[in-house]
Amino acid sequence: MNVYQRINEITEYIDNHLEEKIDYNILARMMGVNSYTMQRIFSLLTNITLSDYIRKRRLSCAGYDFISNNEKIVDVAIKYQYDSATAFSRAFATFHGINPSKITSTTTLKNFPRIILNEIDTSTENMEYKIIELPEMTMYGIGVATDNAHIKEDAPDFFMKMEEKYKKEYGPIPYALISYKEEEHIHCNYYYILYEQEIPTFKRITIPTSKWLAFRIPSQEAEDIHAISQQFYLEFLPSCKYSLKSIPELEYYHDDITDFLVAIE
Repeated sequence: MNVYQRINEITEYIDNHLEEKIDYNILARMMGVNSYTMQRIFSLLTNITLSDYIRKRRLSCAGYDFISNNEKIVDVAIKYQYDSATAFSRAFATFHGINPSKITSTTTLKNFPRIILNEIDTSTENMEYKIIELPEMTMYGIGVATDNAHIKEDAPDFFMKMEEKYKKEYGPIPYALISYKEEEHIHCNYYYILYEQEIPTFKRITIPTSKWLAFRIPSQEAEDIHAISQQFYLEFLPSCKYSLKSIPELEYYHDDITDFLVAIE
């Protein structure tokens, strides 16, 4: 079973349990990874976070309940796991553009359909790796604000500017990492370059002790690093037995190569 089929099973399960509290651990077991990893893969493949997907599916179905079944607001709020009718009405109005109390049989509502991915057979290339253990590391970094849509351009541009500025005094940039808005590492918000020596105005960053999957990339080009990252999450990870830790990925630049490091349990 490929990762696309697993996502389809997860969205089918969600649709069958929209009126219940959905346990992310159950969804993770369906994919064979931990909850953090499952959410990361889901977001990469669908371009929406798991929590946002579930919310939109519930609000979409709630619109049908009002139009077709003439249900009460409080009943629909409880049905779709909202703590109060007020919180539900606010979310409903944001999604549909109308308060549920004002719905009539002729009201136009939005539909957010179940995601079903094309179950293609992925041709996975071999990815050679090794497992290494690294002690806690204290580094010093400076970063640039970015997001998922722009990091492919922002990261290399920032890297080149910072290396031009600091290389003469501190040497080539040895490391980089990406920080995220949330624990599940769905939406990136900063790209950091890191030095091991302390540099004035740089932020002190501690990387916890961990085991790491290490993938060697015979390049330091941004496109090559991004390609390996995508191949790791979409092809390697769903078919392996490793579970990720909530620690940012590291990139270690040396000898004209890049080691792409991913923390594991």
